[in-house]
Amino acid sequence: MKRAEATSTPPQVTIHRRVDYSETDQMGVVYHARYLVWLDVARTELLRTTGVSYRELEAQGFRLAVSDLQIRYRHAARYDDPVRVRCWIREVASRRVTFGYAVEHEESGLLLATATTALLVLTAEFALARLPEAIIARLIPSPDLVRL
Repeated sequence: MKRAEATSTPPQVTIHRRVDYSETDQMGVVYHARYLVWLDVARTELLRTTGVSYRELEAQGFRLAVSDLQIRYRHAARYDDPVRVRCWIREVASRRVTFGYAVEHEESGLLLATATTALLVLTAEFALARLPEAIIARLIPSPDLVRL
C-alpha cells in the first residue's frame, strides 16, 4: 500500500504515569530532561502499535536517531502529579519520521509541555538509509492534536 492510498486511522498513543520523587529537582518540579524520557517511552509505544518496533527495525539493520528535538514547557509538573503523554506521527518521509507530543496533567487536562522530535533513518553503520515502503505504509501521519 502506498502512503497516498493509506486509509487506516492514524496511530496515536497515550501513556499514563505519576511523577516520581526522583524526577523532581530542588525546586520541587519535574526536572526538564525527564520529559525527554517520557517522550521516548511514548514514541516507542506508538511504533509498537503500528507493528514497527525498534527491535524489528534493528533486526532489519535500521536505526532511528533523534536529529531534532523541540520542546516548549508551559506549566510545571510536580511530585505525585498524574500525567499523560500523547504521541502521534506528524510527518513521514523515506529517511525521516517526525513525531508530535502533548504532556498533560491527567486530572485537570492542563497542557504542561508540547514537543516534536525528528528521527533520521540510519544503517547499523550510521549511514543515512531509507525505510522500506512496507514500513512507511504503517506510519500514517496525523493532524496535530494540540497547537505545538
